[in-house]
Amino acid sequence: MPTEGAPILEILRRELNEYFLGQRADFTVPLSLSGPPFFLRVWEELRRIPYGERITYGELASSMGRPGAARAVGQALARNPLPILIPCHRVVGKHGLGGFGPGLHWKKRLLELEQTYREKFSPR
Repeated sequence: MPTEGAPILEILRRELNEYFLGQRADFTVPLSLSGPPFFLRVWEELRRIPYGERITYGELASSMGRPGAARAVGQALARNPLPILIPCHRVVGKHGLGGFGPGLHWKKRLLELEQTYREKFSPR
């Protein structure tokens, strides 16, 4: 939970540091996003993917009631303004990692990080 009066960048710095140390699975930093309605919906759905989980572009499209929209989902992910906070790294291709704006090496590292700490954040 954000500390009242704390500058948003300080909250973000702290929460990202905790994430990379395996101490945080979710972010509380308030987000104010703008974009096409479909993109906003995709980004909202991304925030519902549990820590350490992976789904395909097609599965994400289907979960939104748009089973033929895997490519459109990919376009929304490519324009994600806040990777990690909006965890597009958790969406993978049907036959591989797929893409990731900051680079596939980062996507792989983020997935490995979350796999390492997944049990810690799994509901019991």
